[in-house]
Amino acid sequence: MKKSRPMAATLAFVAAAGLMLGGCSAPTGAEAGEKKLTFMFRGGEDEKKAYEQAVSQFEKDNGVDVDIIVTTADQYTTKLKAAIAGKQVPDVFYIGPGDVQAYVQNGIVKDITEYVEKSDTIDLDNIWEYGVDSYRFDGKLTGQGAIYALPKDVGPFSFGYNKTMFEKAGIPLPDKDKPYTFDQFVDISKKLTADTNGDGSLDQWGTGLNVQWNLQPFVWSNGGDWLNEDRTKVTVDTPEFAETLQWFADLQNVHGVTPSVAEAQTLDTYQRWMKGEIGFFPIAPWDLSTYQKLGFDWDVIPYPAGKTGKPATWTGTLGIAVSENTQHPEDAVKLVEFLTANKEAQESLVKAGIQIPNLKDMAETWAADTTTKPANKAEFLEIVKDYGRALPGGNTYNAEWYDELFTNIQPVLDGKQTAKDYLKEAQPRMQQFLDAANQQAGIG
Repeated sequence: MKKSRPMAATLAFVAAAGLMLGGCSAPTGAEAGEKKLTFMFRGGEDEKKAYEQAVSQFEKDNGVDVDIIVTTADQYTTKLKAAIAGKQVPDVFYIGPGDVQAYVQNGIVKDITEYVEKSDTIDLDNIWEYGVDSYRFDGKLTGQGAIYALPKDVGPFSFGYNKTMFEKAGIPLPDKDKPYTFDQFVDISKKLTADTNGDGSLDQWGTGLNVQWNLQPFVWSNGGDWLNEDRTKVTVDTPEFAETLQWFADLQNVHGVTPSVAEAQTLDTYQRWMKGEIGFFPIAPWDLSTYQKLGFDWDVIPYPAGKTGKPATWTGTLGIAVSENTQHPEDAVKLVEFLTANKEAQESLVKAGIQIPNLKDMAETWAADTTTKPANKAEFLEIVKDYGRALPGGNTYNAEWYDELFTNIQPVLDGKQTAKDYLKEAQPRMQQFLDAANQQAGIG
């Protein structure tokens, strides 16, 4: 499966030899007293064009020049770290929720609470709470306290299905208001898995999910979780978690409704979904511009529900922060507010098919349009408002403890080790990483 968002990495304050951040000169306004800001972000051509349009309008409205620095998703973290190490921090830049604690404690990002609360150009009540709260930090826990960034977006990680495949198989379409149970999902996936050309080999599968990005919805819906409430104890060694991970592995090893390891190596499941060979697959807002071109009809539905009877999933987000050392803090905050809450700027980003609207009222209007794909856009809003959660690794000082779960998980996915045995081994290793992270954060 295609990685939709890179995981938040630990902030490492090391100089990268020979790495230069092209176009990022000393923090702004150093020449001739002119007002100039640098804005650094990552994204593809659609995102770049949308931001160029928005920034151009900001420059005209505010009399401030903005130098745009754009990188690929893979390069962004490395280049930002190089800028930080070289004391060339952009005035305004993307951060993830998992960066907040380290950036705050190392004096990299500015507390913008006072600026935002006094602003007459932004209404915090009209921005998704999940997005704003993801960049709050009170010195101990993220999610509360001062605001250190505003959300560039919220990214509800929804569940999609190939409508055309259902219709060809004569299977009733999923109910957009009632999630499948785990058992129902397996039964439907079996019906969709087929050798459609009669050559003796499967060429269509019910699903094809990546454990790193899709285990979370099923664990949460089945009553399990990664951490306790105060984020001091790893809780993966529970019956609910083990049952879910085993069920996930059994999709391939017992039920045969996903491509085998060999088949996935030949063509990964993201590519197979794009070709119309996969029945169920994740769909997020940043996929929409690409998915408009798919050669089959599709829509989104709730994730299958476990023992709780309720669907669950994660909601991603990226934030836009201001450098602690910017020479123009008021203008920098204005730029952040413009990019995250200005109606015209939001329209250009939404039109590019890379996110849902940040503004609640705009999002409701957008979701009501059933003439463009997906027809069930309202599901995205349900995730943000109701059943979406933050990825577990984004709520702690670093994500090393979280990443550890996936480091040696392959034997479980291959059917060579039980989920229960693996989680019993993994929990102490994860706990050590979490203890170290909390110690760095001054917690516990």
